[in-house]
Amino acid sequence: MSGRKKELAQIHIAKKELGLSDDDYRTMLWTIARVESAGKLDRYGRRRVLQHLRTRGWKPFGRRKMSGPPAVIVALWLDLHRLGGVRDKSDRALRKFVQRTLADDDIPADIQWLDNDQASRVIETLKKWRDRLEQQPDGTPPEAA
Repeated sequence: MSGRKKELAQIHIAKKELGLSDDDYRTMLWTIARVESAGKLDRYGRRRVLQHLRTRGWKPFGRRKMSGPPAVIVALWLDLHRLGGVRDKSDRALRKFVQRTLADDDIPADIQWLDNDQASRVIETLKKWRDRLEQQPDGTPPEAA
């Protein structure tokens, strides 16, 4: 993804996460960079807008500490790896597992964006899997992901 596309994506994510209305968003764009849409921002304008959004409390994705359901999902996944049920503990493997578990192509690309119902279903599936592994007398996993 080019720098421009990445920055525009961040601007739109920040708009959503901060709960800005369309009117507030467009007013902010006009005030900060004198444009009516993010697509018209040059690289300096994109950076000024992103800096402004950070001052309003938005934190870029890569800098967030994971907490809540996503942290529980990752902890369970790593626990399953430790128990031998998961061969590949990578984020990619976890995302594939979540996609299979939810059987839904419209799930977010990252577990951080799962809604409460989706996260609960994944957590319960992981807990049941962990319980099965812990109950096996010989410690061998029935099937590794």
